[in-house]
Amino acid sequence: MKAANRAIEGPIRAAAGTPMNGIRSKRALLRTIMNVVLRLANAAGLLLLVLIFALPFVWMLSTSLKTLPETMIFPPEWIPRNPVWKNYVDAWNTGPFLHYMTNSVIIAVSILLLQMLTIIPASYAFARYKFAGSGFLFSIVMVTLMIPSQLIFLPVYLELSAFKLLNTHLGLILPFASSAFGIFLLRQAFRQISDELIEAARLDQAAEWKIIVRIMVPMVKPVLVTFALFSFIAHWNDYFWPLVMTTNETARTLPIGIAKIREVEGVGTWNILMAGNLILVAPILVVFFLSQRQIIKAFVYNGVK
Repeated sequence: MKAANRAIEGPIRAAAGTPMNGIRSKRALLRTIMNVVLRLANAAGLLLLVLIFALPFVWMLSTSLKTLPETMIFPPEWIPRNPVWKNYVDAWNTGPFLHYMTNSVIIAVSILLLQMLTIIPASYAFARYKFAGSGFLFSIVMVTLMIPSQLIFLPVYLELSAFKLLNTHLGLILPFASSAFGIFLLRQAFRQISDELIEAARLDQAAEWKIIVRIMVPMVKPVLVTFALFSFIAHWNDYFWPLVMTTNETARTLPIGIAKIREVEGVGTWNILMAGNLILVAPILVVFFLSQRQIIKAFVYNGVK
């Protein structure tokens, strides 16, 4: 009797389950289609962003290889008819570019080294120590992020002038010897590191500077590299501060040299100017491509749990 019932119920259940299986298969198909559509939309959005950010560089490269009459053509031609590589030589020869570039390297690298020497111990102290006034002092650091450098350049200028540091490398380096943004960024990274690691190092009688150098810094290396890149780009491209703090060619940097190409004999030599801008941008692109893996790691960094 049971066998007969099973024989009857089997086909009934199979027939009842067929519409349900059809519905499930349709839902799975819809989900697959939606996933494909979302991926295509995501790829299209990323491609659009790449085009938005890449087109100015492509236009700059194209213009730097044109003759002056070709730069006046409208609508512009993206591919030069006969690339003029001599534009880069002409841009380099418009002034003491090697001197400007040397100044830029000295100033940007010196600022970065001084910032590392100041922000690492300061961030470690704010992240790992609770002392009287620590919250107040950190609040002051954060407030300085809201003050633009153009607002305080006059008192800084007068102070540097009093110490006779105008037109010197030191006068362009000292005002940026520390970074509030760097302290904030590194403090947040240090706070994510497990307390057990630090306690274990202290039990092994490791000095605080060894804990910083051998444990903390290697674990936040992606964050440090990212900050270093931001700092280098900011001070390599800085135009306002060297312009204000210098009156001769002694300590002037590459952006000021590029600005001098703007007018030659009353005519805007855009091809030479774009060639000069590519000379300015080239070191930044090299540094970025060398450090892009560390930058990606910094954005996905979650610390040790």
